[in-house]
Amino acid sequence: MTHAIRIHKTGGPDVLKWEEVEVGQPGPGEVRLAQEAVGLNYIDVYHRSGLYPQPLPFIPGGEGAGIVSAVGSGVEYIEPGDRVAYAGPVGGYAEERLIAADRLVKLPDSISSDQAAGMMLQGMTAQFLLRQIYPVKSGDTILIHAAAGGVGLIVCQWAKALGATVIGTVGSDQKAELARAHGCDHPIVYTRQDFVAEVQRITGGSKLPVVYDSIGKDTFVQSLDCLRPRGLMVSFGNASGVPEPISPNLLLQKGSLFLTRPSLTHYLATREDIERAASDLFTIVASGKVKVEVKQRFALKDAAEAHRALEGRKTTGSTILTI
Repeated sequence: MTHAIRIHKTGGPDVLKWEEVEVGQPGPGEVRLAQEAVGLNYIDVYHRSGLYPQPLPFIPGGEGAGIVSAVGSGVEYIEPGDRVAYAGPVGGYAEERLIAADRLVKLPDSISSDQAAGMMLQGMTAQFLLRQIYPVKSGDTILIHAAAGGVGLIVCQWAKALGATVIGTVGSDQKAELARAHGCDHPIVYTRQDFVAEVQRITGGSKLPVVYDSIGKDTFVQSLDCLRPRGLMVSFGNASGVPEPISPNLLLQKGSLFLTRPSLTHYLATREDIERAASDLFTIVASGKVKVEVKQRFALKDAAEAHRALEGRKTTGSTILTI
């Protein structure tokens, strides 16, 4: 019998239950996937806590990689035996799962299942942040919060490869060194440094065209103060909680700023979107300019322990759950 982590009620890590589940055979347009590794992401915490509600009960997890064991009718571009990976939808914390074939991408031989599970969601998030929402170009200076996290390390490397100067906030000297080793020119330890003042100093008062903020409540308003007139605030996460509501007039007062709250779902809405983003990600990783390193591994059945480590900010880079 296949096992999975299921959530019957929202709450803390203890609501993650290791249970037997019935997977069944793939229906039209679906495949059955024998998973080899699953990615851990902060959105999993939002689903578990109820911040982003899901119908109960459900299996969390929106990123993984494995081998196709069966295909349903109408599936032409995926075959049994193919190595594949995905970013979304939920259902990933399972030894085996059913998933729509059009959400899968085939893995090149150069990328392992562990590596793919640790980079698909984070890597394609970095792709839409840097290549779609604000196309970073040579000469730009950007700020990425949580620079030593999974998305942060990819953003630092990718932005550096594009010719940008990268400023990043981190929580410790150890994380500062990790971010620096991955392309962050100016790591700021926010626990003892004022990141707004540091941005002002680093840029000589000219400030930034874009800020990427996955922290939320603790950094949102201060991040607006890092932007130059007509700068773009990209709020893509709430690790410290949801930011307080603001008046649109605040954006006017701080320089006719732009604000977006993007979702990967909307940027990977079609098969073409997924293929384009994945191709961009695989190309930059294959070039060696972006290295995706799995820093932590937990057994799938120990998902609660992994969530505690993630929420306690005890993780860096990518974390995977192994089958």
